[in-house]
Amino acid sequence: MLLKILSDRATFIFLLSMIAGAVDTIGFLALGGLFAAHITGNIVVLGAHFVTGKFSQSGPLLAVPVFMFVLGVMALIAGRMEKAGISLLMPLLFLQWLLLTISFVIGITLGPFADMDGLGAVCTGMLAVSAMAAQSATVKLAMKKAPSTVAMTNNITQLTLDLALLIHQRQATPEENMTAKHQAKESFISIFGFIMGCALGAILQVRFNLMALMLPVCLSFLTLLLRTKS
Repeated sequence: MLLKILSDRATFIFLLSMIAGAVDTIGFLALGGLFAAHITGNIVVLGAHFVTGKFSQSGPLLAVPVFMFVLGVMALIAGRMEKAGISLLMPLLFLQWLLLTISFVIGITLGPFADMDGLGAVCTGMLAVSAMAAQSATVKLAMKKAPSTVAMTNNITQLTLDLALLIHQRQATPEENMTAKHQAKESFISIFGFIMGCALGAILQVRFNLMALMLPVCLSFLTLLLRTKS
């Protein structure tokens, strides 16, 4: 029902945010505190590990460079695709689905993991991180001016500022009010989708462990179907 009342762009924002929320939560619970989408969180986890000895070390240590490397490679490839006149959205959505699917297959084949720094756990986590890098590239390169779907701090900030502007409409021009309304709507959709993904991801992970990754895999496949039909 919700998807029927959203525009195509809003639907993609909602689904991508759900995917990121689910992947982030499942990874955090099942892979020793790894944040697959919220990359900044891995720096916190890494610092906490060195002090307390808890959480995994390899995942958070590798997450930032892996995310940056995949995003950089995708940006270079996207530049060539744009020069060739190839639309970016479908290939980037497919790459995200492929990376999530491989992460899911490795996770359910080799997991659950007793050693979070073992090869199986690290591969599962880094493939999830790579999928979130693909999602970041999708939003930045193929959905211009869309809010982030993998990190909510900026979205919450933007939503708060836009709501404050709309409350004091006398201090803004009609164009500024229109922009604020559009930004507030998309920011809210992204935040709501991320929260839904976190909640569903946590529920499924507690019950089914890494089988829970089926949720973001299915949601990612849904984005491909919607793109094909649009």
